[in-house]
Amino acid sequence: MSGRTVWFPGHMAKGTRKLEGLVGKLDLILEVRDARAPEVTASPLAPAMSKICPVWKVLTKSDLADKKVTDAWLSLYRKGSGKAWAVDLLKGKIEPMRRELLKASPSHRELRLAVVGIPNVGKSALLNCLVGKKSASVGGIPGVTKGVSWYKGRGFLVVDSPGILDPKSDEHIQKALAWLGCSKAEVIGGYDAVAFRLVEFLLEKDLWYVVKDVWGVEPGEDPYETLEFLGRRLGCLLPGNKVDFTLAGRRFLEAFSAGKLGAFSLERPGDLIG
Repeated sequence: MSGRTVWFPGHMAKGTRKLEGLVGKLDLILEVRDARAPEVTASPLAPAMSKICPVWKVLTKSDLADKKVTDAWLSLYRKGSGKAWAVDLLKGKIEPMRRELLKASPSHRELRLAVVGIPNVGKSALLNCLVGKKSASVGGIPGVTKGVSWYKGRGFLVVDSPGILDPKSDEHIQKALAWLGCSKAEVIGGYDAVAFRLVEFLLEKDLWYVVKDVWGVEPGEDPYETLEFLGRRLGCLLPGNKVDFTLAGRRFLEAFSAGKLGAFSLERPGDLIG
């Protein structure tokens, strides 16, 4: 089992430096978050960037979250002059947000915006919706920032960015990110440890029904026994009829992050994961 608690490869550090050098030349930033856990999936770069450039929040995977909870998040984020959207990128319905983007365009040129966020929250899917799946990079824009790839949309230019995590976040937050597929379970404790914490969380929050309704697994006396029941239900067995907790944890996490256990919200305003 790995002893690491944070996954932060070198390309994230490089991407951070690139974005920090670019933000002053942008008109707008779209910060992408997972609607199931909007606070824990917030970009660590957004607070500093918002002091230089307007940041709009985009809650993706809204089809996998509790709609009432998502509406509560939108109300919170829209207080004052805040802009926030909940979108299902699989359906590609972003026209209301697109219209607002065009309204924000300078009169003398196209709107310049960046799509930022942590890994696997839907940045590339949003970029595809904005500019089209077959849109080619238009390369560097003279006078803006060289070495950055821009994509041309209808009335705006979009720059993509790598998923960037907070290298200072604690083990608890990193495991929560792994539940959603935003961090790598195998390098922050292992599938079994991360899945154990998810089982524990779902039992604590009375959310185990998302598993019971789909897989018919009753909770055990404790998280360990519950994960064992789950492993047996999924056929994750070793010789001697023992449960392979690593395989069980991996299958559980993959199904959970992909939304195969139904729509749910891990965070509510006033009741956060971390």
